[in-house]
Amino acid sequence: MERHQRVVSQVAAKVKDYFSRKEAFRISHGSTNSTRPSIKKRVIDISELRNVLKVDSKSRTALVEPNVPMDRLVEATLPHGLVPPVVMEFPGITVGGGYAGTAGESSSFKYGFFDRTINSVEMVLADGEVVTASETQNEDLFRGAAGAVGTLGITTLVELQLIEAKRFVKTTYYPTTDVSAAIEQVERQTKNGENHYVDGILFSKSHGAVITGEMTNDIPADANPQTFSHPWDPWFYLHVEEKTRSITSPVIEYIPLAEYMFRYDRGGFWVGRSAFKYMNFPFNKYTRWFLDDFCHTRMLYRALQASGEVSRYVVQDMALPYPNAEKFIDYTAETFNIWPMWLCPLKQSPQPTMHPHTKGNLASDQMLNIGLWGFGPANKDEYLQKNRQLEKRLGEFGGMKWLYAHTYYRESEFWGQFDQQWHEGLRKKYRANTFPAVYDKVHVDIEKYKKMTQSDWGLWMRSIWPLGGFWGLWKAMLSGDWRIAKTSSWRWRTSERR
Repeated sequence: MERHQRVVSQVAAKVKDYFSRKEAFRISHGSTNSTRPSIKKRVIDISELRNVLKVDSKSRTALVEPNVPMDRLVEATLPHGLVPPVVMEFPGITVGGGYAGTAGESSSFKYGFFDRTINSVEMVLADGEVVTASETQNEDLFRGAAGAVGTLGITTLVELQLIEAKRFVKTTYYPTTDVSAAIEQVERQTKNGENHYVDGILFSKSHGAVITGEMTNDIPADANPQTFSHPWDPWFYLHVEEKTRSITSPVIEYIPLAEYMFRYDRGGFWVGRSAFKYMNFPFNKYTRWFLDDFCHTRMLYRALQASGEVSRYVVQDMALPYPNAEKFIDYTAETFNIWPMWLCPLKQSPQPTMHPHTKGNLASDQMLNIGLWGFGPANKDEYLQKNRQLEKRLGEFGGMKWLYAHTYYRESEFWGQFDQQWHEGLRKKYRANTFPAVYDKVHVDIEKYKKMTQSDWGLWMRSIWPLGGFWGLWKAMLSGDWRIAKTSSWRWRTSERR
């Protein structure tokens, strides 16, 4: 804690200095899973805040600094027989990112967004004051900063709830033959109290799978645990597609707990397949094995961001009321023809909130997230037009986007979804004027980016195939992130069978 307090004091002093000079600044965490363009001048570096300070088995809590990624968090809690209730599927997503952003995963139908599993946060306010926010202290800040993408304060410490961990997840794949059946199955499975995890994959309009997980310590004597973290293992979505392609009955497998939580890491769900397509490289089990170091989400994000291809890639998560989900999927299939799609049921947060939510007649405790990830049009004008139309249609269906990705709303459209008076009131109360405004932070100005591309020869070169791809690979290699998966202790070893 002494080291922690020293680092926080240094951060607070720098923040106070900017505040006294009335200068805006941005925060550097050392990594990011956002796809928004990043242009930073005055920066405060908080990358040193990356440790799990304490795991308390008695209270089932953990004291965690904001830059602790999910894999390191799980590795710290599992030896105590505990695990966070909501664990983001990508190992590199951080605790602070999960709080300040929107993080809803396959256990969120039960526990809500990641921030709903947090007891308290330590924050540095815009004037350098260090405060604690919880349900009993600065409660409006505690809930208001969740999902507000760092526009109210800098998170420096989190007290996180933990639950009992079991060794395996009894995983059931329910094959579906149409979109309506898949949505109905997802909603039905969220009402099954035995399920700890529920999500779904739509491979096409005529083939999908709903996936449920139940934590257990016992597996049949003849069952071999299925893993997904090793180079010779299948990518999870391809495995599920194969298992459910030609059957009508559910399939059951047993997956070690951490392997289940990070099952989408290799391949980044299915985004990794786009890299093979971009480079015109064969996509099969041998090439996936050979290039495994590049196929984990940390490396994929590094390469995607550095290559510049993120400017034409559709990476959108969108939450909708269940009654309109099928119609919206029909629209996206016709407009973008991007498959697979991810289905993730979510328990809503109470309003007001900066998280996605449903309103009016369609408001409900539960909603369905649809993950749409794939190449969009190469022409930037067409890309912008289609994304703007996507936002419009989403609103017409009563849905809302997550703010981690490209956002093109006009300011009035953006604030039509949220309680601007509430959020701006918090900004004023907590003196957050030197933090960027939430709209300014999430909005992507395509025209500005196009002008930058024309004037910056580096951006221009990266827009030429395949130079951007090679540059992205090079930058990903320089990061050293390819080493992390090799040394992760959460990965299942054969010797752990019993």
